[in-house]
Amino acid sequence: MELTHTSVLLEECIQGLEIKKNGIYVDCTLGGAGHSKEIGKKLGPNGTLIGIDQDDYALKKAKLRLENLSCKKNLVRDNFQNIKEVLKTLSIEKVDGILMDLGVSSFQLDDGDRGFSYNQDAPLDMRMDKRSPFSAYELVNEYDERELFRIIKSYGEEKFASRIAREIIKSRELSPIETTGQLVDIIKKSIPAKARREGPHPAKRTFQAIRIEVNRELEILRDAIKDSVSVLNPNGRICIITFHSLEDRIVKQTYKELTNPCTCPPDFPQCICGNEPIVEIITRKPIYPSEEELINNPRSRSAKLRIAKKI
Repeated sequence: MELTHTSVLLEECIQGLEIKKNGIYVDCTLGGAGHSKEIGKKLGPNGTLIGIDQDDYALKKAKLRLENLSCKKNLVRDNFQNIKEVLKTLSIEKVDGILMDLGVSSFQLDDGDRGFSYNQDAPLDMRMDKRSPFSAYELVNEYDERELFRIIKSYGEEKFASRIAREIIKSRELSPIETTGQLVDIIKKSIPAKARREGPHPAKRTFQAIRIEVNRELEILRDAIKDSVSVLNPNGRICIITFHSLEDRIVKQTYKELTNPCTCPPDFPQCICGNEPIVEIITRKPIYPSEEELINNPRSRSAKLRIAKKI
């Protein structure tokens, strides 16, 4: 499979980062390296680009895609939740900009073997890091009905979560659920016909929920944002692209916490904790894809970009 990926909100991210020629920039979710390539083009020989990704296939392809850039490059296989440790290993204390694109890369969705897509029959996997021992197979076949309901309802915002969880349990009592095709059939059977005909693919929300749980995407996000901000230089910027409301809510709330980190009780007449604002929010409202981008890349439809600046 050839890696193809269309970067979402590309120009908006590049503008938002306010790239300095000799700066240090981190792409926390390297993926198809579209954002990284554009960042690297604006860096000179003394500038540094750091790319982090859990996916070894993405890293191999990104290395080729970025090889002609004149800036210094460090590509690291890791989870962006470990950004502080990654930078420490590279002997870098502070950086000038950080990008997080929290969506699944197009090449991951399109790779039939990865199990991310409900449109292709594949082994139940959905791991962004293939070294992880926990995949969608373990989740679907080992979580009890209550746990299945919780993640499908919470992470997928699926109103038929109870029915889907119940049907998964019934099905796996007969034999293990091994493929995405089997899971899609179970989900379709769980959702009333009228609901299946309306809106997005009936399996979209459940697949999203399982992917989030398998990769601990929401669990790590809040701390990862705070750690990222802590390694920014003054006036350094962080740009975060989200693709669903749960992610966006965490980003929005975390930015807000960092603008007002005061821990004093609300009824105190004045602040005595001494905690001062850490960031300034640049985007009071999120930036959405343009109509042109939506036409050229329908997968960008749910994307939102939020930008903050270190004080």
